[in-house]
Amino acid sequence: MLFFSGTDILKIREKKMPKIKDKKLIIFDTTLRDGEQSPGASMTQEEKVRIAKQLEKLGVNVIEAGFAAASPGDFEAIQAVARTIKTSTVCSLARAVEADIEKAGLAVKPAKNKRIHTFIATSKIHMENKLRMTEAQVLERAVKAVKWALTYTDDVEFSAEDAVRSDINFLVEVFDAAIKAGAKTINVPDTVGYSMPHSWGERIKTLIQQVPNSNKVIWSTHCHNDLGMAVANSLSAVLNGARQVECTINGLGERAGNASLEEIVMAVKTRGDIFNLETTINSEFIVPTSRLVSTITGYPVQPNKAIVGANAFAHESGIHQDGVLKHRETYEIMRAQDVGWGANKISLGKLSGRNAFKSRLLELGIEIENTETLNAAFSRFKLLADKKSEIFDEDLHALINEEYVVGAIDLHKLLSLRANSETGKTPTAEIKMTVNGKIFQAKADGGGPVDATFKAIESIVKSETELLLFSVNNITSGTDSQGEVTVRLTKGGRIVNGHGSDTDIVVASAKAYINALNKLLSKLEKANPQV
Repeated sequence: MLFFSGTDILKIREKKMPKIKDKKLIIFDTTLRDGEQSPGASMTQEEKVRIAKQLEKLGVNVIEAGFAAASPGDFEAIQAVARTIKTSTVCSLARAVEADIEKAGLAVKPAKNKRIHTFIATSKIHMENKLRMTEAQVLERAVKAVKWALTYTDDVEFSAEDAVRSDINFLVEVFDAAIKAGAKTINVPDTVGYSMPHSWGERIKTLIQQVPNSNKVIWSTHCHNDLGMAVANSLSAVLNGARQVECTINGLGERAGNASLEEIVMAVKTRGDIFNLETTINSEFIVPTSRLVSTITGYPVQPNKAIVGANAFAHESGIHQDGVLKHRETYEIMRAQDVGWGANKISLGKLSGRNAFKSRLLELGIEIENTETLNAAFSRFKLLADKKSEIFDEDLHALINEEYVVGAIDLHKLLSLRANSETGKTPTAEIKMTVNGKIFQAKADGGGPVDATFKAIESIVKSETELLLFSVNNITSGTDSQGEVTVRLTKGGRIVNGHGSDTDIVVASAKAYINALNKLLSKLEKANPQV
């Protein structure tokens, strides 16, 4: 039996790895595109711009702002991001269709640094059942797509959708053609999260070795988390020559999600002995960015989530606590401060002025140019300061998010709510709200005050929706913390998330339910790029 040391294993790995000199790892964030494909996670233009500005502050190299052909709203949101972002590259996804690529090109046109990311499926199952195309037709379309994209920008990325289940020889042929056509980045996606780290690393290595002129492009990987392997597969790809990783904040994304940006970045940073790579990520902004995305999308971060979960640096065991107190590195492989923990409290209170409030928003990457909106947000802040002894950055993100939500869609508005819950008695709720400007009142019983509140709302609106999810999450710590409620409703095949926050959970629940109703009734439709 042979035994190898860690050093021996690294030497073996280095011998097998493609010889790539570049020590820079490009972070390609697709939170605004693939992340938005999470059920109910659609974002408004303003929300996309806020997240994009935070991603730029974080140091993300490429921001995939959306799929321009999905809807007029998505097109306009990408344009808004393109006009706003100055240092990061702004990218739009496009199918290998001329009309899609034209929209992508026009959407990113205002950007200082712009990219078009075009793709076509290359697996047998996709070509036969979805595209109804032969290999020759797919190859021809891939070349045309790259050339179409080059008329709008010289930064073109090409992806082979479902590369994980594609014939390796056909992949070599397609990638060779895409490079010859002018693509600068070649992305190899595990679209369905099917691969395992070892086999995915081998696939990346084989492609780099066999594709002619592979040294002239950046190799990228895009992994999904259906088997919980997205981060591991991405890191394996990096070890085998990939120099761009496509990922999302909090691992947000379709189905089980994408590779988590924060986990990839901190793995590369913490294990420099293995990766020997650098990123441009300002890691101290990881937690604030995570909180912002969670607040806007309504997807809470699980407590045991690596890096950004509430328990990521918590030590319950007495032995662990004792060890950390004596020497932090006994049980911590990174500092909590390095990823942004412990720096979220702000010195604002009921006596703080409008300028101090506005200045703090600017520090958080929130710019409010409309005076009316700023005044309304400041008034909400004052009301919150009367209820809470300490104000946190997360409180401000939730407050601003709610202000924009209320301002953008106001078919239904909550005016007042009275809920009663008493041991041994049936809970009741009385609600006053407006529907298209008209005032309505209703009273209902329920299994609890929240249930009664929802029934009272439904007795007025009669939406005939189905409640899929009701989630409560504390925004900050303490008994006076704001509660953030997410309500997921569905009707006619559409799924939306509604968000509401308040120090009173029942009020937050009512806000979330009404917000979801407003989104459903807005009838905003968008196409899925994978259809």
